[in-house]
Amino acid sequence: MLTQDWKDRAKVRIAQLENMHTDEVIQKFKDSGALLEGHFLLSSGLHSSAYLQCAIALQSTAAAIEFGAALADRFRSQAIETVASPAIGGLVIGYEVARQLGARFIWTEREHGEMVLRRGFTVGKHERVLVVEDVITTGGSTRDTIAALQAAGAQVVGAASIIDRSGGRADVGVPRGSLATLNVPAVKAEECDACKRGEPLTKPGSRSTNDSV
Repeated sequence: MLTQDWKDRAKVRIAQLENMHTDEVIQKFKDSGALLEGHFLLSSGLHSSAYLQCAIALQSTAAAIEFGAALADRFRSQAIETVASPAIGGLVIGYEVARQLGARFIWTEREHGEMVLRRGFTVGKHERVLVVEDVITTGGSTRDTIAALQAAGAQVVGAASIIDRSGGRADVGVPRGSLATLNVPAVKAEECDACKRGEPLTKPGSRSTNDSV
């Protein structure tokens, strides 16, 4: 059972994180080894010299609680009924945001290339939903998740992510917030200097590298 002292200390830590600057959030990723440098293929299909491996950062339940509380606080006044995340990257932080808001949690996943609700998940007409991701680059997964929810009748009131690596440029069609904003170049393969230098390409989550991926 949690002591009052532990609860008080946790509240202080959460309050501190809510007031963190981008560099402080990124430092948490660096400290956990979740900020990688190299030549990466992102889920968007773009290439980048930096990759944020949120799974590594979020294996710490304390970090998940802090990040989740900070994101939830930004939408606490929005009467969120459900939090939805695109699988698989958004699942941990999405669940924690939902827990902090006292909302239910569901997810979307791709089926034949299309983002859909599966596993018996449904949403009610005008149900107020918040979409939560770990990292947004182009916003594609978030937009596809929003489209699937809206097609099912939900009212998507906002979107959130721990990291926005688009420099604030990603447009998902609803109000969006993040804990940290980065401007890390992500380019097409034909525009990638690392590819031109013949550097091997790493697909995060894969054990192998392949310069033709």
